[in-house]
Amino acid sequence: MPFGQLVLGSPGSGKSTYCDGMHQFMGAIGRQCSVINLDPANDQTNYPCALDVRSLVTLEEIMSGDHLGPNGGVLYALEELENNMEWLEEGLKELGDDYVLFDCPGQVELYTHHNSLRNIFNRLQKLGYRLVVVHLSDCFCLTQPSLYLSNILLCLRAMLQMDLPHINVLTKIDRAANYDPLPFNLNYYTEVQDLSYLIPALESESPALRSGKLSRLNQAVANLVEQFGLVSFQVLAVENKKSMMHLLHVIDRANGYVFGAAEGTNDTIWQVAMRNESSLMDNQDLQERWIDNKESFDEIERKEEEEQQKLREDQAEAAAEAAQGADPLSSLPVSNSGIRVVRKKK
Repeated sequence: MPFGQLVLGSPGSGKSTYCDGMHQFMGAIGRQCSVINLDPANDQTNYPCALDVRSLVTLEEIMSGDHLGPNGGVLYALEELENNMEWLEEGLKELGDDYVLFDCPGQVELYTHHNSLRNIFNRLQKLGYRLVVVHLSDCFCLTQPSLYLSNILLCLRAMLQMDLPHINVLTKIDRAANYDPLPFNLNYYTEVQDLSYLIPALESESPALRSGKLSRLNQAVANLVEQFGLVSFQVLAVENKKSMMHLLHVIDRANGYVFGAAEGTNDTIWQVAMRNESSLMDNQDLQERWIDNKESFDEIERKEEEEQQKLREDQAEAAAEAAQGADPLSSLPVSNSGIRVVRKKK
């Protein structure tokens, strides 16, 4: 049974960078992974593209032939893909049971009210794919209460529209320490706790937001989000191994991969590690790791990586020396019939 991630997010949220980083990370743990580009405007992918929608339709052709703008052109291209699903299905057959990352376009209309992307995902499910939506948001939205609240509404609408297992991710969290201090700890934002505490900070952002109507609107939006109780966030720094491991653990539990059979060479070890809940960082660790003491943690992880690299080099050198001094006959295969002979003492 093949598994896949549907990578959504606004332009600039880091979708292609995420696909590239996740593809490399899965290769490092021995999991067969392929990336499919579903963005007709993305003509320069920085990952090895197993299948590219631009071989079916390009944004430039649509804009020139149908006199559409960029946003309308992308919507038209996804409708074209929906009507030519045989092209995508044939390409997926060649990938076999590879774990697939779908790099989707960034137009928010596609996952808020336009139906083509949702219909494409439904067809993929009928092919047997176990899918999870990974919705990326730039952590810069944390710096302003209005941006944060707007982003929550966008995530909530996407969750209702896509109707799939859904994980919201704050990307570029390693940059959060460079922004102005946040009014609350990071766990307040990731868990989307009582938003009424955010209202004073929201009203102080602009005098217009303190008016009677807007104040009541802000409170109504906060109540709406809390009544649904669906939105929460993970955080991610793509270049950080532990951060990627934590997020992949969450994703694997969402689409059921962690409960399935091991696939890759090292995946048996990986599955054991993925079941180790103690290896995950809690929200307080995230606050300390990425905001309060980021430089100290960076230095600790750099030293750990150097030690692990040296250990791998020493092991490789020892294995090479052992191979040089080994008896050539010892490398020949020894047959084993499975029968054990035991001689009785006389």
